[in-house]
Amino acid sequence: MVHPSSFPLVSSLALLSLSSLAAQVPAAELQIAGAVSAAPAALQDGAEGRGYRNYHRRLILRPGSTEMICLADDPAEGGWHVACYHRDLEPFMVRGRQLREQGVEGHEAIDSARLAEIQAGTLKMPDGPRMLYNLYAPSDSVDAATGLAHGAVGLQVVYIPFATPGSTGLSDQPGGGLPWLMAPGKPWAHIMIMR
Repeated sequence: MVHPSSFPLVSSLALLSLSSLAAQVPAAELQIAGAVSAAPAALQDGAEGRGYRNYHRRLILRPGSTEMICLADDPAEGGWHVACYHRDLEPFMVRGRQLREQGVEGHEAIDSARLAEIQAGTLKMPDGPRMLYNLYAPSDSVDAATGLAHGAVGLQVVYIPFATPGSTGLSDQPGGGLPWLMAPGKPWAHIMIMR
């Protein structure tokens, strides 16, 4: 049992813990800088920047004026990952996050749920190619003064609904550092490009 005289100490420790947690979430301008770094330079200025005020609560930090949505690194996750994607992919991306939050685990289960919704017409996919840009780096490679990671690895994805090796001339197997087609024939078929 906690003695009443220790309440101020317990309260102080809780506040210290909460403030140190908040201090670990980078300032909004640093999150935005990191987030938009995933996109090509020509697309960064007008991109919407989404990040965090605290853990697991993503919000819009900077409204956008273009088709790009950029997501800051989630400070609660290991490693550093930022992404930018075309606004038309938003329903698909949001639905994946919602399913994970609801406890649906694994890509197969999430894909199955989204496929059922696409087929039912309740989840809309773009009618043509749309881009997703990703950057990955170890957490300790991030410059605290700029919000940018040194030596980040890029993964670009071109979503082409229902694309197949026959319709694109791409292999559906990775290899040799060449672009390849993932999920051929699916509504979320996409070309994977590493750099």
